Amino acid sequence: MEILPHDLQLYLEDHCDPEPAELQKINRYTYLKVLRPHMVSGHYQGRLLSMLSKMIQPRRILEIGTFTGYATVCLAEGLTEDGLIHTIEIDREYEEMLNQHFKSTNVDKKVVLHFGPAAELIVQIPEQSFDLVFIDADKKNNLLYFNTVFDKVRSGGLIIIDNVLWKGKVYGAENDTDTKTIRELNDHIAKDTRVEKLILPVRDGFMIIRKK
Repeated sequence: MEILPHDLQLYLEDHCDPEPAELQKINRYTYLKVLRPHMVSGHYQGRLLSMLSKMIQPRRILEIGTFTGYATVCLAEGLTEDGLIHTIEIDREYEEMLNQHFKSTNVDKKVVLHFGPAAELIVQIPEQSFDLVFIDADKKNNLLYFNTVFDKVRSGGLIIIDNVLWKGKVYGAENDTDTKTIRELNDHIAKDTRVEKLILPVRDGFMIIRKK
């Protein structure tokens, strides 16, 4: 999952804020109990999400792809006092685990959990405006999610999309369906004049998009 050399990644982790103890527990739980544990955001990416959230102090956040709740907690760290994060997860079997993780990190009253297909649920959420959206779900639908949430993001708000470098395949010779899909997403957003955008080589590639 890491684009950067492993020793550099370790150095970066050593020189950012420490991983909070409760998030360490969520990370460990994920690797012990859940399939595909590499999908968890982890220490460095989690601190990046936390910092971005704290910088814009969002009142409303939308997260597409909850997994074990690590990124949810990091994003919630920047919410205003009356802030909420709506988070969408396809697998309802995660519900009990997620509620435990949110309670242990004291964000349970700021999290609204939704279960089901994200494309359907996004339009059903009553919030009219989001300050920050984090897209980290099934990659084949990333462009659909981007287009669906765009009008719900306020001017100056952020859309963050994970895994946009796809283990380096997007700038290589690979031409499989998944790689082509992510290239199309990246190319589409690169040409979108409604937004400012950049890709950070954090883990598997992190696109930060600011709506003008």
